[in-house]
Amino acid sequence: MFKKVVISVIAISLISGSALAGDFKVTSTDIQEGTQLSSTHVFNSFGCKGKNQSPQLSWSGAPEDTKSFVVTAYDPDAPTGSGWWHWVAFNIPSDVSSLPTNASTSDKMPKGAVQSKTDFGFEHFGGACPPAGEVHRYQFTVYALDVEKLDLDKSASPALVGFMTNSHSLDSAKLTAVYTR
Repeated sequence: MFKKVVISVIAISLISGSALAGDFKVTSTDIQEGTQLSSTHVFNSFGCKGKNQSPQLSWSGAPEDTKSFVVTAYDPDAPTGSGWWHWVAFNIPSDVSSLPTNASTSDKMPKGAVQSKTDFGFEHFGGACPPAGEVHRYQFTVYALDVEKLDLDKSASPALVGFMTNSHSLDSAKLTAVYTR
């Protein structure tokens, strides 16, 4: 009898946890899971010809105690040994649930949000531009944090922002697109 009760409690916990874990989602009107990025979101250098605009992103289902958000764009397939950070934005207020297309290089970022260094060396979105013939994944991730602000500025490296983000993350949601040329 005791084993049946324990198994039932574990099963209920797993089912409840799975339902809760799936509540935080990120979507986009510009990109879809697993599909090729358009030229709008491609870098305009290094042999690539694109508009270099950040995609529209919306998120929902963040934990109730979320105090701020971080948005990143990361290519884990870049031939660097450590991937490539295309976008790092943090201190996005908890009442914000979307960013419009090209928010990164326009005046459309939320008040108080900070964009820090990318692997391109600048503080805004840098589009996809993998080596010719390679298919790379571009992971757009929104993190819900338990603090209103990360005590960092625009000179912070992606690794430092990542460390602080992971230290305060309540949950995250990811949308992955691909690009090849």
